[in-house]
Amino acid sequence: MIILTINTSQPEAEITIFNDQIIISEIKWQAHKFLTTTLNLTIKNLLLDNGLTFKTIEGLVFYKGPGSFTGLRIGASVVNSLAYGLKIPVVGTSKEDWQKKGIQKIIHKKNDFIIIPEYGLEAHITLAKK
Repeated sequence: MIILTINTSQPEAEITIFNDQIIISEIKWQAHKFLTTTLNLTIKNLLLDNGLTFKTIEGLVFYKGPGSFTGLRIGASVVNSLAYGLKIPVVGTSKEDWQKKGIQKIIHKKNDFIIIPEYGLEAHITLAKK
């Protein structure tokens, strides 16, 4: 079972491809302010580099927080869209063993259907500069 795990909670984003519980490939990159332009492309390239396509993904695991307000919001939007478009299960987990917990949920046919990030704090939003 091909499962993709995604963590966008920090400036260094990470994507890992698992076959059941075995890591096939992973990538970490400094996405920071470029997450919106790099996340989908990085997923696509990582899949292609491993002879896979979006249609081969059978489940998604997302680190739902706490973490960066913007990073989690962007990541959750991507995994929710992929899960909906590909008609595959998606689960959100947190803490140190988030990948292991999420993979177990997917293997046991769990599905959160939609991931809502848990930011950990109130968002710090500044006023627009004129």
